Amino acid sequence: MSFLVDSCIMFFLQALFFGGGWLFFLKILYKNYEVHHAGVLLVFSTTFSLSCTMFVLIIFEIIGIMDSSSRYFHWKLQLFVILFLLIVILPAYIAFFVLSNLRLVPPKGHVRVTLTFVSWCVFLYFFWKIGDPFPILSPKHGILSIEQCIGRVGIIGVTLMAILSGFGAVNYPYTSMFCFIRHVTDAEIQGIEKRLMQTMDMIMNKKRRIALAKRENLRSASQNIGGGLWGMLKTVTAGGSSESILTHLSVKFWSQQISFILIGIIIVTSIRGLLITLTRFFYAIASSKSSNIIVLCLAQIMGMYFVSSVLLMRMNMPLEYRTIITEVLGELQFNFYHRWFDVIFLVSALSSIGFLYIAHKQADTESIS
Repeated sequence: MSFLVDSCIMFFLQALFFGGGWLFFLKILYKNYEVHHAGVLLVFSTTFSLSCTMFVLIIFEIIGIMDSSSRYFHWKLQLFVILFLLIVILPAYIAFFVLSNLRLVPPKGHVRVTLTFVSWCVFLYFFWKIGDPFPILSPKHGILSIEQCIGRVGIIGVTLMAILSGFGAVNYPYTSMFCFIRHVTDAEIQGIEKRLMQTMDMIMNKKRRIALAKRENLRSASQNIGGGLWGMLKTVTAGGSSESILTHLSVKFWSQQISFILIGIIIVTSIRGLLITLTRFFYAIASSKSSNIIVLCLAQIMGMYFVSSVLLMRMNMPLEYRTIITEVLGELQFNFYHRWFDVIFLVSALSSIGFLYIAHKQADTESIS
């Protein structure tokens, strides 16, 4: 019964996210195009739904919603379906639309299907070979294992994440820093210093109260050993006061709450930032003939991006919340993906700085001339 209820919850969430992807497709991406392909709409919305549902499963893992076995089952199901979309459906669909737009390809159904299959085989070959230079292979895993597929999707997705993050880390301050540039008065500095000192005093008072409570508790316990009922009551009372002070300090409670808040912020900002970036990219290069291909490519990028986000997000979670995610993702080299992200992020950020510097200099030169 519990599995049935959990499955109904997941189905409802998937339907909700599917509707959100459907509305985003029609109202934002395709608002300037009257003709759109139903299959493209279905694949895009499904990819969006699966991507968001994986993030929901992370939140459920932290706050303990659903049975552990149900979460494990839906984790496996989500990953299998989204990997099937990313490796089979989307590449084949993209190849079909590309071939359909080429005048050199005869407009015969069997010819296009054959060429689509050949193109998909070429994609599969390069997709498999992309993992050879990286330490993601393991003799324990078979060719069609989920670890092999996630490992290769992770390389592409982490690279895309690092490139976008590196550019955004440089471009956002460059374009919005002027909003924060203002004259700061001495009175404002003194006010901030005063608030800082008040905060430090409050912290010191709390530490002093905790130390006094601990000392009183230990002294009462030592004095009232064998002191009868009255000594036991005093010990319990003193212990209760100490416990009440030490309750804003429960590591397990606050780690769960802080993890939940931080993961929620990361999820919301990741989804929002990626959708904004995809929308701008779509408007920049889309046309009536290429719009379907671009949307499918964006769905491919989106799926790889979110799968890689789950892979990287695992490291930011406390150990007790990583169990099922680690079991589902398998024996991957998680440290490698974090190091790879750092390297690509640094290269992207430095390249963005150089590009913006050259663009800024060129704009100054043109304004002077």
